[in-house]
Amino acid sequence: MRYLTDRKRAVGLGAGGSGTQGHWQMMVRSMIMVVITPLFLITFGMGLGGTYEEALAYYSQPIPAIIIALSLIVGLTQLMHEANEAIEDYIHGVKEKLTLVATKAFAYTLIVAGLFALVKLAL
Repeated sequence: MRYLTDRKRAVGLGAGGSGTQGHWQMMVRSMIMVVITPLFLITFGMGLGGTYEEALAYYSQPIPAIIIALSLIVGLTQLMHEANEAIEDYIHGVKEKLTLVATKAFAYTLIVAGLFALVKLAL
């Protein structure tokens, strides 16, 4: 059994070894999503309902394309981390590791595919 002083216990990073870093990262992503989500809804709503040529012209502008790209990246990254938290809580062993790898691969594939489609549409 290890005996730790109060100071050593307070300075330690906890049982996970990462301290509150993961919590802070999630809070930052959440704050970004609070700003990005209304911008995404407004941008998407303004581009909705037109012809293909109108949508092409609208998403060729830099501001709508940047807002859509940021929404895609931050939203899917947040979703990936939330899914990883659930996987770590309920799946253990080799299945956990394989599921975490599959989740990350799927999320990054969706991000790349979405950005590719956006670039294709914008250019």
